[in-house]
Amino acid sequence: MTMLKFMVVLYRRPDLTPAQFRKHLEEIHAPLAKNLLGLKQYKQSHALADPKRPHPGWDAIIELYFDNREAMETAWASPQGTASDADLLLFADLTRSTWSVVEEITLLP
Repeated sequence: MTMLKFMVVLYRRPDLTPAQFRKHLEEIHAPLAKNLLGLKQYKQSHALADPKRPHPGWDAIIELYFDNREAMETAWASPQGTASDADLLLFADLTRSTWSVVEEITLLP
């Protein structure tokens, strides 16, 4: 089964610490996102300190899965989508954050 995948690369607001950003994303934003109509799967990936590699600059990558583009657009247009979008302003730097529908290709199961 092929699903539509929407990815978000989030940067935290500069006035928040990484811990404050993560707490808001996990405890406040995630419950809003998980209530999106038609959402089939939701993942958060958080950048961690790595002594062998520089920090990537972004703070989290979010993956949201829907059956198709129509389902995704319906979710964003819903009251839940509006609430989720409004909450982003409270913890994310939207001047640097990016999002896109992507094609996921699994090369190794």
